[in-house]
Amino acid sequence: MSFGSPNNPYGQPQNPQQPGYGGYPQQGQQPPGYGYPQAPGVPPQGGYGYPGGQPPYPGGPDMMGAGPRVASMGRRFGARAIDAVAFLVIYAVLGALGAVGSFAAFEDCDPNSANYDSCMNDAASDFIGSMGAVIGAMAVIGLLYEWLLTSMLGGTLGKLAVGIRVVNVNTGQKIGLGSSFIRWIIPIVGSLACGIGQLLVYLSPFWDKSGRQQGWHDKAASTMVVQN
Repeated sequence: MSFGSPNNPYGQPQNPQQPGYGGYPQQGQQPPGYGYPQAPGVPPQGGYGYPGGQPPYPGGPDMMGAGPRVASMGRRFGARAIDAVAFLVIYAVLGALGAVGSFAAFEDCDPNSANYDSCMNDAASDFIGSMGAVIGAMAVIGLLYEWLLTSMLGGTLGKLAVGIRVVNVNTGQKIGLGSSFIRWIIPIVGSLACGIGQLLVYLSPFWDKSGRQQGWHDKAASTMVVQN
């Protein structure tokens, strides 16, 4: 009675197609991915179960921690608060500059003059015109601030300060001028309804079920906000 060779002491028949020692492949064979067998009809996969070994960018982080980290709503509201403070400072400076000239016009009106009423009306018109110019300047600044900074730098000063940025949802790259404008104009249109529409736009990420926390303006512009 023979016990077989030293490599097969129990005399069991060997399968030339079966890799030895715990399922490790023989020389020249390619593992399907970390030693796990592939189901019939499924194309070969790379590491972590993704074709080619690379996880897709959209959809948030995968189970192994790869991919983008979706920015929290706390960070997003913090960024918006920083931007709001910056706008208030700019608005105060421009408003003060516009009001100085108007108040000087009021002071030039002599109460004892026969044309005092006409002078006061002219001063009031100048004041309204100055405030209108300030509002127009703020609208232009707001457009350039949100539109250009988001498209070129990936976010406003507030977003950059809290470590978040706006990216294209399909590529993960910076968004272009067109997407940045769409993302800016939707909350502005919403603000025409007494600001309620704008508030709903900024709150809409809470209702997003995709896991990306996209607001309505993000979905329209194909963008998402991620953490650096």
